[in-house]
Amino acid sequence: MATNTTLSPHTRSFADIVRGTLRGAGQVMFQDNAWTGLLIMIGIFWGSYYADGTPAPLVAWGALVGLVVSTAAGYIFESKNEGDQGLWGFNGILVGCAVFTFLGNTVWAWVAMILGAAMTVIARRAFNNVFAPFNTTSYTFPFIAVSWFILLSARLMGQLPPVGESIAALPTDITGPDMTYTFVDLIKYWLRGISQVFLVDSWITGIIFIVALAISSRWAAAWAMIASAVSLFIAIAFNADHADIAAGLFGFSPVLTGIALGCTFYKPSVKVFFYSLAGVVFTVFVQAGMDAFLSPVGIATLTAPFCVATWIFMLPMYKLNKK
Repeated sequence: MATNTTLSPHTRSFADIVRGTLRGAGQVMFQDNAWTGLLIMIGIFWGSYYADGTPAPLVAWGALVGLVVSTAAGYIFESKNEGDQGLWGFNGILVGCAVFTFLGNTVWAWVAMILGAAMTVIARRAFNNVFAPFNTTSYTFPFIAVSWFILLSARLMGQLPPVGESIAALPTDITGPDMTYTFVDLIKYWLRGISQVFLVDSWITGIIFIVALAISSRWAAAWAMIASAVSLFIAIAFNADHADIAAGLFGFSPVLTGIALGCTFYKPSVKVFFYSLAGVVFTVFVQAGMDAFLSPVGIATLTAPFCVATWIFMLPMYKLNKK
């Protein structure tokens, strides 16, 4: 760690605070590295302005504000030095991405996002206390819980227009003819599975994220690529929804599961590889199941499939060369 964690927040330099803030972006993918965080922010801005689909620049600015606000809230509410590691910012940046992916651009949407980003610091401490006896953490669940409440509130609050939310409906049979994919298509879908960790629809951003991960951990970069490829194969093999496959929506939660199990909480080994691979495959089914479960209320699963699957694979507390 590049910062002096023995210092109190009041004695940290501006450079220390900037490094800690950037690490918040990296910690979404379990990386305590400011350069990784900087590249991730670059990837978010690129993908938001030059998305493969509809550009969504507000997502990038929401991500930046959410990251800064949640980090600042950490300095206000928290007494420990977790801000140096970016542990206050990773939920907040995701709230910023989610709010402006699904809601319209109003002053009150910004207010809700800022409040939500700050709230993730408190929610993280609360949920971590709940999970502490089980030797695991809340992961991105503070982001999920806060974002779900904001997105559901949009159904009853006129100043939070749900312009990007799905229409609430019971899931229907989507079975259709097998789709054909070119090699270039598959590469783009694979890379989008990585970029969608931050709700960004851009295969170029996926490349930037791989580079960002490799700067910090080659294992993390490898698992991101493996998990996205495996999840893409499973989704195609089981004839999942083509639009979701093309957008990378079956990949982002497995990517996080792969990094978490494959090299973050366990030391890489042959046994850990197959255990993590099982977690990645299972996450695809959790994703599809939660998509169907939440369809009647019309909100996105966000990273909930990653949390559920990773908890299931972490709670048995197998040794497996645990870190």
